[in-house]
Formats: sequence, structure tokens, C-alpha cells
Amino acid sequence: MPAFKSLLVLSYALALGVRAQTSATASATACSSTIAPKNAAPSVASGWRADVVANGLRSPRGILFDEEGALLVVEQEHGISRLTLTGDGPCVRQDGDTQVVIDDTSLNHGIELSEDGNTLYASSPAGVYAWDYDASTGKNSSGPREVVGNMGDADGHVTRTLLLSRKVPGLLLVSRGSMSNLDTAALDISTGVSTIKAFNISNVTDSAYSYPEDGMLLGWGLRNSVGVAEDPITGGIYSVENSVDQLQREGTDIHQDNPGEEMNFHGYLNGTQTEQQGGNYGYPSCFAAWDTGVIPSNDGLEVGTQFAIGDQNATVNDTFCQQDRVGPRLTFSAHMAPLDMKFNSNGTAAWVSFHGSWDRDDPIGYKLSVIAFDGNGSPTEPSNSNTSTIDVVSNPDLSQCPDSCFRPVGLAWDSQGRLFMSSDATGEIYVVVRDDGGSANDANPTSGLPPSQTDAAPSQSSTGAAVAVGGEMLLGWKSVGEFAVAWAGIMALPLV
Repeated sequence: MPAFKSLLVLSYALALGVRAQTSATASATACSSTIAPKNAAPSVASGWRADVVANGLRSPRGILFDEEGALLVVEQEHGISRLTLTGDGPCVRQDGDTQVVIDDTSLNHGIELSEDGNTLYASSPAGVYAWDYDASTGKNSSGPREVVGNMGDADGHVTRTLLLSRKVPGLLLVSRGSMSNLDTAALDISTGVSTIKAFNISNVTDSAYSYPEDGMLLGWGLRNSVGVAEDPITGGIYSVENSVDQLQREGTDIHQDNPGEEMNFHGYLNGTQTEQQGGNYGYPSCFAAWDTGVIPSNDGLEVGTQFAIGDQNATVNDTFCQQDRVGPRLTFSAHMAPLDMKFNSNGTAAWVSFHGSWDRDDPIGYKLSVIAFDGNGSPTEPSNSNTSTIDVVSNPDLSQCPDSCFRPVGLAWDSQGRLFMSSDATGEIYVVVRDDGGSANDANPTSGLPPSQTDAAPSQSSTGAAVAVGGEMLLGWKSVGEFAVAWAGIMALPLV
């Protein structure tokens, strides 16, 4: 039987024209200058390559290109730096020294540029700020202006992801996570905790928006949705969420492979109404199943199905989670920690950086993957799929992670259709390109690549996860106090 299974796997690979993953150094194109990775060279899917563009950075997180083609990098707890790049195809490298644009130790992740490239936005745990920016010199020409404030203390999940809509100009999306692993403040919509909101910055005044009180709500009950993206064709808003750690169900520890990380859909910014927009996505009461076989009382559960934590009761139970909360559009393996999401220009693929696990005996994640979309705003895989991601760049030996691995964070496209990726743990910037010289931004980037085998959970039925919305101020619990007492044992754990 093992030999038969091996033969089936080999036949599947041959049918897709897939070769084994190769080292990034085994490429047909040789570059005159190279930068050796800090750790082992990444494993790269056949037909692709990944090269180090720059190193020596200080915890690089969010990245994007300015109007002059220079790469702006948020160096966590240092500020914003600018890298001038030179070279074609995979042979692009940093040219000259790193330039300091903004020296501010409070900045830690979020970064955006206005459509004309003249206004730079960045975030700290407390707020979102704007500067006048001149791409020709790489300098800001004004002091910071607070755009959104009252975003909380520097506790828990402190990244505040920023996204400026290109379909509805003037709307700035801001994502805020929880203040602890299982945060009771997320039970109350008025706190602004664990939410994604949009703010109209085209008519901003001298007074900053208050995050809890202002803005258009796209979703709440989202533990820590660091990656946020806009579909370039439909304008649909998606996020990828880091789910809870140390999960228990009916007294059983199921945290190794549950709950799954999520990709959620949040509707549109142009006024088109959907049942998901503004809805509650479940946290901190309901979560998405990944490995259903280890979940007690798992009748009817499949990948992506929302289920209740702890001991089910009359107010919080699986029926409540599935009927009154918004289910994920896709679900990924537990603890992979997705931190960014970028669509290609024709909406046929979404790239996701997985930072990697800490709350799992065997490390997982630490890779860059791509997800096929249909070009009309929806992933091609059903909501109960356990093979929706395709790995393109990964660490060759996860047993060495996290200490001796690159850890993907920010993603950015340049004008040549090359995809750039930051690794905060190693201080590196990578470029990811097709080995044949074609654009990584081209249509059908998933063609010829197999789904991620390391992510697969036990086979499930074909029925999708339920999708519904709710608007209660408390998620079915009789009180915040009841919730706090029930889950005090796991609320103060370390965060990803």
C-alpha cells in the first residue's frame, strides 16, 4: 500500500508537469553580483527563483515602492528607510546606502502612499500619521499629521495595517488586532478592538479621527487581521487573520492543529451591499476548524466550519457560531501566521506571506504561498478546501525555525512585475521572479504548481462553511465577566 500511494503521488506530479523544488541558487540566469542568504538558501517551486536584494536591515516589516522606483521599508521600532535598487530581472540589488526617510521608533509595521505618491502614511500602536513626501529626493517635507488616533496602548497585537483603496480613492483601511490572546474587549463593538475600518481621508480636518468612534466598519470579531488586500477587478476587500493560541475544547487541548488561520471577505467600499460587510467574524467565541478529527463533539464540522471554544452552553455553541457569525472564505493550517496579502494586477492570484509558528511543537509556515482566484473576485477553491495554498518560496528545513529561518512579512510589486518580500527575522529583502524571465504578475501564476501538501488536513465533505452575520454587543455570553472567568487561563499568553 505505501508503494501504491507513492506511485499515485508521482503520477499526480508528472501530470501537472511538476518537478521537485530546487534551491534558489540552481537557476538558469546567473547574476554578476549576489547576496548570500543569512541562513540556508530557500526552497523554490520549479519555474521560480528567489534572490536576496538587500540585507542588514533592522526588522523590516511593511514595504512599498515610491514613484521613483525606490523601496520604502518600515524598520520596526526605527522608522522608515528607502532603498535605491538597480538591475534587471532577478539580478536587482540595492544600490548605495540605506536612506533614512523618517526617524521614529514608534513606527512598527503599516505603510502606504497616496495615489499621486506625494503623501506618505505610516502607523504606530497609537495612531496613523501622514507626511508630505518627495520621491525625487526620498525625503519627507513636513512634520507628521495625525490622521487616525485613539487606537490603544502598545499592548498585545500592536501592528496597524494600512491599505489605501485604488477602487474608491480617499478611503484608508486600518486594521487593529486584540490586546491579548483572548481579549474580552473584542466582545464590545464600541472598543474598536479586533476590527477593520475605513476612513475618508480626502476631507480630513485638523482633528484626527477616533478609531473606536469613527470610520466605516468592515468587520469585527477579527483577532488579528494583519494582511488586508483589495481585489483589483471587483474592489472586494479580503483579510488574512492570525487566530488564537492554546485553544481548548471541552477540556481537551487541541491547539496543535486548531483553529485554522483565516482568509475573510469583507464586501466592497463602493456602496455595494453584502451580508458579510460590518459583520462579526466570531472572535473571541468562535473559530474555524482545521483538523476536525481532534476536536471533541465534532459532528458536522469540516475545514472552515465555525465552532465554539470551551464547553458549549445554551448561548455559545456550534449552532450559534455557524448561524450568527461570518465564516471564513478560506482556512489555512493553524499557527502559520499570515502577515500580508497582495493580488496580482488581473485578480487571478493572491500572494500571502506566512511568518511562521511559535505555538506548535513542529514548526509550520515560514513561507510565501499563492492562492488561485477566478479573476472575478473569488478564490477558485471552496470554503472547505484544505489545499488552497501553493508554496512558492519556503525554508528548506522547518526544524531549524524560527532561529535559523527567514520569516516573510511584507510584500510589494514593482513596475516590472517582480514581487518583493521582507524577512524581519533576518533583516533581508527578497525578490521573487519567474525563472523564464516572465512577469510574476502574469495571469495564471499557479499553473503547473501543486497545492501545499504540508497543509493538508484529513479529507472532508464537499459542503462549504456557513456564512452569516450578527450584531450583538456581546457574543452570546451573559456577561464579559462570565467570559473572563471561563478563559482567564489562556488570555495572557505570548503573541505571535
